Amino acid sequence: MPKTITLRVSEDHYEVFKEYARMENRNISNAIETLALKQIEKIRFADEDEMAGILSDDKLVRRIKAGAKQAKERKGRFVE
Repeated sequence: MPKTITLRVSEDHYEVFKEYARMENRNISNAIETLALKQIEKIRFADEDEMAGILSDDKLVRRIKAGAKQAKERKGRFVE
C-alpha cells in the first residue's frame, strides 16, 4: 500500500522538480520518487565498469565466495 510523506523544499527546488517532471511526463511525486530510487541504486551497487573490474579479479572473487560460504555456515569473525 502506498505511503504518503511530506517533503518541504524551497521554491527554487520545487521549480526544478516541476520542470523535470514535465520533461519526463510524470507527476512531481513520481519524479521525486524515481530520482531518489535511482540515486539509492547508484550509491548502493557497483556500476557495470566497476563490477567488470571486480569479476576480473580472480583472487577477490575467491575471497568473496569464501566469505559468503563462511557467513552461510555462520563461521568466520566479525570485523568492525
